[in-house]
Amino acid sequence: MFDWFGKVSYCPHTKVAGFARHLKDGRIMGSRCEACGEVAFPPRADCPACRHDAFAFVEMSGAGTVVTYTRIDAAPAGFEDVTPFTVGVIDLEETGRLLAWFGETIDEGDIRIGMPVQVVPRIFEDTEQIKVHYTLEQPGTGWVKTDSS
Repeated sequence: MFDWFGKVSYCPHTKVAGFARHLKDGRIMGSRCEACGEVAFPPRADCPACRHDAFAFVEMSGAGTVVTYTRIDAAPAGFEDVTPFTVGVIDLEETGRLLAWFGETIDEGDIRIGMPVQVVPRIFEDTEQIKVHYTLEQPGTGWVKTDSS
């Protein structure tokens, strides 16, 4: 399943393989421990609070607050064609932190620590592998998710 994203895992199995399916479907998922109820993002196969190994996926809203950000002018190899770009770290409303690029709905001059943002999954299916990344957008910015049923 992880080969959808251009990476091949050499592990014979993983308890969080469903995370890749949810990413492909445009969902932002965490995990909830079935023993103590602890919610984690990104999903954890073993609870960070009680170490129990049973969990269920739970969808995150994508709402969050900017913790820090930086503008990248001298990009690493492979990103030269998109410089400059700005990335931010956000605290998700439910739990966890996420690193993402600022999207088109937020002007660079308007970015502030503490500002509310919406995480939007961006899925590119124009290649054999599916590429997924997140952008940080104005609150209320929507995206298309597939039906997970």
